[in-house]
Parts: sequence; C-alpha cells; structure tokens
Amino acid sequence: MIPFKLNNKGQTLVEYILIVSLITVLAIGLVKIFGGYLKDAVTKMGCSIMDKEYIETDKVGEAYCKGDEDRLFE
Repeated sequence: MIPFKLNNKGQTLVEYILIVSLITVLAIGLVKIFGGYLKDAVTKMGCSIMDKEYIETDKVGEAYCKGDEDRLFE
C-alpha cells in the first residue's frame, strides 16, 4: 500500500476565508444597527469642538449643531 500525503493548505485557506467573511458580515450588521447612534456621537463631538449647541432630534442619526440647519440632507 502506498501512503497518501494529504495537503491541508487549501482547507486552511478556506477556513480563514470563512472566518474573515463572518467577521465582515457581523461588522456590517453592527454598523447597520448602531449607525445612527454612531453618527449622533460624532455629531455631538463635532459640535463640542466647534463650540456650538448640539440639537438632538426625535429620530436617531438626525441630530445637528445649532446654526447648521441649512446644511441638513433630506
């Protein structure tokens, strides 16, 4: 009988691709869920840096700095 030498390099590569794709899907999902909160946090930081008043709205992700009402996207 001839012993077979198995090559596991392809299997390892597929496992790494699966792990990276799972992390990517999770990251996209988290940004989609928490994106509005992240946008509001960045806006709040920007308002404090520019010494402007932070205006919070009813909808998540639509806050703005006072004086920037004309720059809002709809």
